[in-house]
Amino acid sequence: MTELPKTFDPAEIESRWYAHWENKGLFRPERPTAEPFTIVNPPPNVTGSLHIGHALDNTLQDIVIRYERLRGKDALWVVGTDHAGIATQMVVERQMEARQDKRTNYTREQFIDKVWEWKAESGGAITRQLRRLGCSMDWANERFTMDEGFSKAVVKVFVELHKRGLLYRDKRLVNWDPRFRSAISDLEVEAQEVKGGFWHFRYPLADGVKLADGADHIVVATTRPETMLADMAVAVHPEDPRYKDVIGKDILQPITGRRFKIVGDEHADPELGSGAVKITPGHDFNDFEVGKRAGFRAAEMLNMFDADANVVQTADGLIPERFLGLHRFRRDGVDGARDLVVAEMKALGLLVPHVSKNKEGEEVLSDAEPRTIQTPFGDRSGVVIEPWLTDQWYVDAEKLAQAPMQAVRDGRIEIVPKTWEKTFFNWMENIQPWCVSRQLWWGHQIPAWYDEDGNPYVAESEEEAQALAGNKALTRDPDVLDTWFSSALWPFGTLGWPEQSETLARHYPNDLLISGFDILFFWDARMAMQGMEFMGDVPWRKLYLHGLVRAADGQKMSKSKGNVVDPLGLIDKFGADALRFFMAAMESQGRDVKMDEKRVEGYRNFATKLWNAARFLQSNGVTASASHEAPQPQAPVNRWIIAETVATVQAIDTAMNELRFDAAANAIYHFVWDQFCDWYIELTKGSMDAETKAVAGWAFDQILVMLHPFMPFITEELWNLTGTRETELIVARWPQALYAVDSEAQAEIDWLIRLISAMRTARTELNVPPGAKLAVVVHGASDETRRRIDRQGAALARLGRVESLSFDDAVTGGAAQIVVDEATFILPLEGVIDIAAEKSRLAKALAAAEKERDSLSGRLANPSFVEKAKPEAVAKAREDHAEKAAEAERLAAALDRLA
Repeated sequence: MTELPKTFDPAEIESRWYAHWENKGLFRPERPTAEPFTIVNPPPNVTGSLHIGHALDNTLQDIVIRYERLRGKDALWVVGTDHAGIATQMVVERQMEARQDKRTNYTREQFIDKVWEWKAESGGAITRQLRRLGCSMDWANERFTMDEGFSKAVVKVFVELHKRGLLYRDKRLVNWDPRFRSAISDLEVEAQEVKGGFWHFRYPLADGVKLADGADHIVVATTRPETMLADMAVAVHPEDPRYKDVIGKDILQPITGRRFKIVGDEHADPELGSGAVKITPGHDFNDFEVGKRAGFRAAEMLNMFDADANVVQTADGLIPERFLGLHRFRRDGVDGARDLVVAEMKALGLLVPHVSKNKEGEEVLSDAEPRTIQTPFGDRSGVVIEPWLTDQWYVDAEKLAQAPMQAVRDGRIEIVPKTWEKTFFNWMENIQPWCVSRQLWWGHQIPAWYDEDGNPYVAESEEEAQALAGNKALTRDPDVLDTWFSSALWPFGTLGWPEQSETLARHYPNDLLISGFDILFFWDARMAMQGMEFMGDVPWRKLYLHGLVRAADGQKMSKSKGNVVDPLGLIDKFGADALRFFMAAMESQGRDVKMDEKRVEGYRNFATKLWNAARFLQSNGVTASASHEAPQPQAPVNRWIIAETVATVQAIDTAMNELRFDAAANAIYHFVWDQFCDWYIELTKGSMDAETKAVAGWAFDQILVMLHPFMPFITEELWNLTGTRETELIVARWPQALYAVDSEAQAEIDWLIRLISAMRTARTELNVPPGAKLAVVVHGASDETRRRIDRQGAALARLGRVESLSFDDAVTGGAAQIVVDEATFILPLEGVIDIAAEKSRLAKALAAAEKERDSLSGRLANPSFVEKAKPEAVAKAREDHAEKAAEAERLAAALDRLA
């Protein structure tokens, strides 16, 4: 047995043990006959680096997989990375731009070769970072969504969905990124507040038609004047009395001269602006739906922008030539379509100016009302997203959603916390077609070929497509698939599908998926759709949705706010074990995690306490337990620690079954810190006989096993330094909570702890000198209490600083009283402290605490403060009130003791 160093070095321990585990294949030990347990890791982008959200998500998964591995299961944690189409292409293109090179200088195949070169040299940094966190994944079978086998699965699913009528080509609005010239998903769109304007324009009514008030025009308001060049209607509420009589009449777009109808639609809010809105179905998602309700087919809707967001001619040819080629916004000092539209409407006398007042109270006219507008930006490109009407490939998500919804209803999929079910159903019941095509080069190229007439032929190979087309000349679709399409196959594609392997049969369905709630629809729901469509069963039996990691003040982390926390920096500072334990302890179902570096530091101190406990045991001759079975001791304190160990195992098992990570972490934390280190070690100091050494060694072994899923590195190190072991801790045996709880020993030691704690509290509150020993008198003690005092006299003398104990004697002079159960323990203080001075001090402190408590209470009772103050100020006031209330209660109790 090696002597433990005085301090431990997390960095040295972590690198050494991780390499050992991985090299020996201990993340996936051979257990072909054991019960399987399977989870899949949400594949991080191959371009990514470890952020604090990854740290939370992967810590929770690792806790579960290490726990199930210790329970003897054939635990498989599937790992891999996502090819991240748009992100990876962006990274490679930026590197090329830095060398004054660009993608278009190469053929598609040449560029893809460059991406593969980048992946080989720089891709996958995040997998090394996951190792630093301690993630015990099955690296020997790491997958990549562009692997040959996985790509085969992706192509097969696309073709099969098309054959089944669940995948088709359609013209619809998409989120278009003009920087990348591609459609992007909602998840890649980031809303930002932008200072803009709200313009009001007069649209003339046609054919001499007038409103009820005699007006020959309708005023419409818009934040996007440029899109009026593709207007196709003006909508009013069908019950709005101002416009009811002109619904179905014609109105004119002043610049293009386009003639279109006034339509009645509830989308128009009579209380907002003029109650009339222009409808541009080719460039607004709401307008697209209004247009459909008005009877426009997608093919008829007008598109006025090209892929770069420059103005192009619409199908009816009515956009004036002077607008063609202009960018939608002002750029590089050149007016854009927006500027020219506003200028021309103003010149025509059709702009309604905004009236405001300056500081002197004078009216000031401006073209637009200033507005702060929620504007969609591409999260990677940083440009404004354009709703754009284009032909794309779509999956019939509505039909695929039916099976997962039924699986949640009948319990085959359990969503934890259950509160997320409502959100799940709300989205699934209102699901839209899923756009799965992207205009990129990097990714799974769509397996579709077109003849000269544009007819598509979908097949797994060009030869098969040629056969379907009757040997016509074909051109392959240049688009690639959305990365969410391929990652939706992760639970079965990673297990070898479409090959019907033994691994697939054994590990599908997966047992659990742990995911952030923010990808419930983008990934989780789509996995459920594809898994049930192609495997005929749920992809996982349980779905756990955790919250986000937020800044200490509750704000969302963002680079622009400067409040992003680097988990690797925390690991460097405090060790991976401390960060992992923080994540587990703070993960409370349904709540976000607030980042708190002090708490991480506190869990580093917890690791230090564990280390010091191991050193104390070692110095007292305690070694690894010779048996998995608990000893059968006689001493109450040893029987008590065994009972507490069993209770902790039971608490962790219950918490893990319910996925209450915070409850599991807190159970082992309090057992280690309070029961074992603070009390068991203290109660057994100086009396380490053979029985106690055996019990201490056994209990400490159980601690290492129970703590291992949360703090794998320090526990493995201590496991191997404290004795000779049959196996590494990572593949040891989880404690069995099979022993009968010794309630008699628990009751006695709990009584002893409460009594010593009360004595220590009284001594501290009353300023009793630390070295002073007191002659304690006990009144009203039962026979059982007397026997306990007799058995625990040595502990009371040492830990309670008790000089002597007597029963029912009279006490003269000042004293403090402590009541524990039926007995009153009287601590004579005459000559030990100045009782009058202490009473005066306590009374003054109590009055001050009560004054502050009541002042804070008054502030919190004031609705004006609670409603108008900053949330953090209200929270601070509540914390301070609770603190002062507790202080007042404590001081009042101390005064009562002296009464």
